[in-house]
Amino acid sequence: MGTLLIQNAQVVTMNLAREVVSGGVYAVDGVIKAVGQTPKSAEVVIDARGQVVIPGLVQGHIHLCQTLFRGMADDLELLDWLRHRIWPLEAAHTPESVYYSALLGAAELLLGGTTTILDMETVRHTGEAFRAVEEIGLRATMGKCLMDHPNSHPGLLEETDQSLAESVALLERWHGASNGRLRYCFAPRFVVSCSEDLLREVARLAEQYQVMVHTHAAENRAEIELVEAERGTRNVLYLDRLGLTGPQVALAHCIWVNEAELEVLAATQTRVLHCPSCNLKLASGVAPVPRMLELGIPVAIGADGAPANNNLDGFLEMRLAALIQKPWHGPRAMPAHQVFELATLGGARALGLAESIGSIEVGKRADLVVVDLNQLHTAPAGRGDVIARLVYAARGSDVRHVVVDGRLVVQDGRLLTVSEREILSGAERALAAVLGRAALR
Repeated sequence: MGTLLIQNAQVVTMNLAREVVSGGVYAVDGVIKAVGQTPKSAEVVIDARGQVVIPGLVQGHIHLCQTLFRGMADDLELLDWLRHRIWPLEAAHTPESVYYSALLGAAELLLGGTTTILDMETVRHTGEAFRAVEEIGLRATMGKCLMDHPNSHPGLLEETDQSLAESVALLERWHGASNGRLRYCFAPRFVVSCSEDLLREVARLAEQYQVMVHTHAAENRAEIELVEAERGTRNVLYLDRLGLTGPQVALAHCIWVNEAELEVLAATQTRVLHCPSCNLKLASGVAPVPRMLELGIPVAIGADGAPANNNLDGFLEMRLAALIQKPWHGPRAMPAHQVFELATLGGARALGLAESIGSIEVGKRADLVVVDLNQLHTAPAGRGDVIARLVYAARGSDVRHVVVDGRLVVQDGRLLTVSEREILSGAERALAAVLGRAALR
């Protein structure tokens, strides 16, 4: 990887003192060696004069396998969205379509300043998603979706043992690949589509292999009614009973949680993945994030899948995460600095990576984003708090350069690792094949 220098910048470190310093960032073989005062030269030099360097954004809940389906499942609530659009489309995936769906989503994420994700794939061809992410240079923890309950779509329904065996095989192939940039997680879709036997075995395997569990919980009122009717209790309490809570477990959404469930999440330090755009678009609700943070529950931010959003812009998710709480809790709720932490260090904590990413500090991996705030929508330059400008005014299109693990992957707003033209043409070709196979209502 060699040496890399970003110079002449304003650096938002997110270190313990939350310092914003002038100068640069210097990295050697992917590791940050100096912040602020740096050497004058390196093999790769980026002049970021007048620009801001931030830690790469970390998105805690993504479905790369759904990127091809952007705009194909609009204006539906969750269960109809799944049953009549997303599940039939996922069931029609081919290896090529999973590859290009992941490549398309990963490209959008990198170009928008997201350097790390926690991703849930569909039930098949997850190796192709790993291959795409490895090639493009994103940092990712990913898992094959597990679905073995008759509530699942027939085209996605799996045998329990086979589903788990495939997941373990993927773990053994990909966990720790690309110098640790890629990791594996177990990814049961949600309680509704998973048998109790599968969920118990996931808890056991995650403990055995010391990897994360990534699933959904309490996203939709009809969903929790179904869980209560079939399992006899609420989502989080049921998962806790099965051993699926704790620092190694990340639960997406957690909108319809009661106080008892919040207390379980706090006591177990289970990670919550907040997806504000998706929650509004599917009319699912607004998660009680201020209460979660008050109780000390670790929270990260994510865009979810492209057909539930319809973009993967981490800056828009930050802005919305701050704004949607204020009508309920007042203007001081979810201030910019708190939201920015959720999108950087909070995401790193959720993925168990806070020792290596999430802030710009000596000894951490060089996951860095250069943002140009000299735009009409962010002007006047140099006025106000820089973090507030990043959260309330910046957009993913303001990103100029992106470094992942010390490697320059976006330069001057252009992707360096994979041809953008090839991604677009491949995605169109792959989607046509999926639509030819899908049985949509």
